[in-house]
Amino acid sequence: MKEAEIRRLLAANLLCVFSIILTAVVPAFFWDGFTVLGTHLTWLCICSVCVCTLSIVLHLVLKPNLSPKRSSFAYKISRFLKCCIYFFMSCILFHAIIVLYGAPLIESVTETFLFAVLLSTFTTVQCLCILGPNIHAWIRVFSKNGAMSIWESSLQITTVCSIFGAWFGAFPIPLDWDRPWQVWPISCSLGATFGYVAGLIIAPLWIHWNRKQLTYKSR
Repeated sequence: MKEAEIRRLLAANLLCVFSIILTAVVPAFFWDGFTVLGTHLTWLCICSVCVCTLSIVLHLVLKPNLSPKRSSFAYKISRFLKCCIYFFMSCILFHAIIVLYGAPLIESVTETFLFAVLLSTFTTVQCLCILGPNIHAWIRVFSKNGAMSIWESSLQITTVCSIFGAWFGAFPIPLDWDRPWQVWPISCSLGATFGYVAGLIIAPLWIHWNRKQLTYKSR
């Protein structure tokens, strides 16, 4: 396993972490009263857009899974449209799952959907950037020993950390503490964000630590 590839992964992940930090800091200079808690829905939109944009840019620059075949412009347009459809379907699916787990069905529908968009940004967008709109590849990566590159191993870790972070973030909501961060879906979205950030940091470190044991099958 090449050390240079691990360093590229680390640099890309740290850029994503830095972008999330900036989404909580920079808007306050241009928007009076902006805070992650006080204007949480706005922050959800800003964070989702920034992470999604940076993920796409990093994918285009680093090309972690570059195919040796040249594709036509029509194929690229078709692939882009499929990715958009997959992302929208992911948002709907996450929204439905969140409601099934106890989120309000009618009330706070905007909050729930924006939280679903954030989760899709942390998970589905990363899958689309690395694997493309290929369900079989997604199933392969998230099966046992299915990763074929360090980027796919990182994808596994960040996705799992994001989902578990959102799940753990729901625990404080029913507690009678009357804290502002207990308002739906603040604790869940913060939990997902912290989980995603933790996954971004843990992934390259774990891969580097286990680089001698990790063997990837050829495509």
